[in-house]
Amino acid sequence: MSAETADGDAIADPIGYFLEDMTYHGKTERTREAYERVLRRFEEFLNDPSRNVRGSPTTPAEATHRDCMAWVHSLRRSDVADSTVATYASYLHRFYAYLAQIGAFESNPMALVVEEMDERIDTNPSRRDISVPAMREFVSGVTHPLDHAVIVTLLKTGMRAGELCNLDLRDVVLAPASSDTREPALTAVATETPEPRVQLDGRGPSLYIAAEPTAGEVFAGEERTASNKRKRSTVVPVDRELGIALRRWLAIRPEARSPAEPLFCSTSGSWGCRLTPDMIHHLVEGHASDAGWYRSGGGAEENVTPHYFRHFFTTHLRDRTGDRGIVKYLRGDVGGDIIDTYTHNWGDSVRETYESNIYALY
Repeated sequence: MSAETADGDAIADPIGYFLEDMTYHGKTERTREAYERVLRRFEEFLNDPSRNVRGSPTTPAEATHRDCMAWVHSLRRSDVADSTVATYASYLHRFYAYLAQIGAFESNPMALVVEEMDERIDTNPSRRDISVPAMREFVSGVTHPLDHAVIVTLLKTGMRAGELCNLDLRDVVLAPASSDTREPALTAVATETPEPRVQLDGRGPSLYIAAEPTAGEVFAGEERTASNKRKRSTVVPVDRELGIALRRWLAIRPEARSPAEPLFCSTSGSWGCRLTPDMIHHLVEGHASDAGWYRSGGGAEENVTPHYFRHFFTTHLRDRTGDRGIVKYLRGDVGGDIIDTYTHNWGDSVRETYESNIYALY
């Protein structure tokens, strides 16, 4: 790999260059310090022949995916928590993705590593196995319009809890309500919605999940409490069932306190405020506990949490479609040429495959 930008500027210290650009992008000092600790730790690993996979010093600019995998492996062997390993890997991935984007590096060696990590997490054979009929029965018992819409959205899209929190009204386009008696007539609250994003033009009923929102930073005029972790922004189809759930919610949605008009806001003590990840976890875990699917102190293999719904979506849709690429697109796990292919051929490749294979929850 070369350490030179597309404009021909030499970069003596890629990590320092990246951190400086983070400053220009408005990242907080705390965020930059966290990145620097992780990236310098990786740099030290590469420079230590007794620890790295090569047996000789190397640099971040020269590192391959094997060097990155060896570093991640070393973290696990040092008893670093799985969640911390995932965080460190995401920092390194973002570092390489940015340097590759500006032409300083030829490629991102962490892309394959992160893909393999995601694959391993979502194919955990010890995780609770819930069938579609059992999940359908669970969903039927969630009657509050907000709780029902949140859970159906997580199950039908595979998005993360933080990504759901960051959805705004402009991020959704729904089909008109049909004559289905289960669908309420829309109230003024539901019809006075902002103009949808241009990215949704011509897509039909769909949700736009942006890659940009970051916890602690202002996005669309509101400081966010959660970060989206997508490699690129994604458009996800809204099928009939999800449309019903969202229309039920919009019919009773309170006036939001934020000018960003969050799609999901609280109907309890924080009336009208955007939901937070903690609220989502509490909501899901409460219903899962009632179903016998959650207990305090239980691990990821036993408990049903918002992330379990992402696992459920991945497993069942992948098995039904046999198309890992589309599932990775919907999850937001891919970027570059792959996501461009699905973006430009969205109607045929994504919506048709999704609607033909998504499981029924009603």
